[in-house]
Amino acid sequence: MREPARAETIGGMPGGYGQYCPFSLAAELLCQRWTLLVVSRILDGCARFNEIQRGVPRMSPSLLSRRLRELEQAGIVRKRRVRSGDAHEYVATEAGRDLQGIVAAMAVWGQHWARDMEIEDLDPGFLVWSLHLRVDPSAMPEGRLVVEFDFTGAPADYARFWLVQQDGQVEMCLKDPGVDVDLVVSSDLLLFVEAWRGIRDLRDEIRRGRIRVVGPPGLQRRFPDWIQLGPLASEPRKRPGRERRLAQLRRPRGARTRRRGNPRPQPEAAASDSG
Repeated sequence: MREPARAETIGGMPGGYGQYCPFSLAAELLCQRWTLLVVSRILDGCARFNEIQRGVPRMSPSLLSRRLRELEQAGIVRKRRVRSGDAHEYVATEAGRDLQGIVAAMAVWGQHWARDMEIEDLDPGFLVWSLHLRVDPSAMPEGRLVVEFDFTGAPADYARFWLVQQDGQVEMCLKDPGVDVDLVVSSDLLLFVEAWRGIRDLRDEIRRGRIRVVGPPGLQRRFPDWIQLGPLASEPRKRPGRERRLAQLRRPRGARTRRRGNPRPQPEAAASDSG
């Protein structure tokens, strides 16, 4: 029996599965490379093109533009002009917002069962972009505060980043902001990511000197209070391997596993990538 011909395009996109079930029809769009990551950045509150790109720093601008067009054609995002100037922003439609549960469930599954990280997975730009979404400005001292991050195990031209907090707003800087630095945080990149994900204990790694925090003593002590860990840090690693062994070592010591803080609020329907 001859196999039915596959659809050549889906909303202008190549290839379908040739199956009518809703799961297959959804997978045709959502399982393309980078697509769900772009959706997740928009759901995180990134609206401008540059904001979204910072959340997917290894994605080329041309491919990001293409994926955004595809999502717009599929009715998952809406592109609109910003009131001031000619800039545009992207907001999730009702269909896009309905993906929130799928994105969250996949992230939890990944924390439980995805493979252990490898060196090739460590993108310091994405780490600092994620950090700036999870910093708690209310726990920081008043006025401007600049934190420099220096990572070993990262490319030499991609190993230093800055977080600048001023008046409750936190910005991520890929270049030296040209102002005095209040605190310098130095660490091996893999070790810091493991602490950020809850596989290691952040405070314990600071006490042991494996994450070094240099600056006025008061700011050193308060640094862990500013950094809310990754939103899945309280979820356990279930896949056997190195990360699960590390996580099992830290939990009996009474490390806090409660999920800290809340993700950035979602943009409202009528309003609204990381690197």
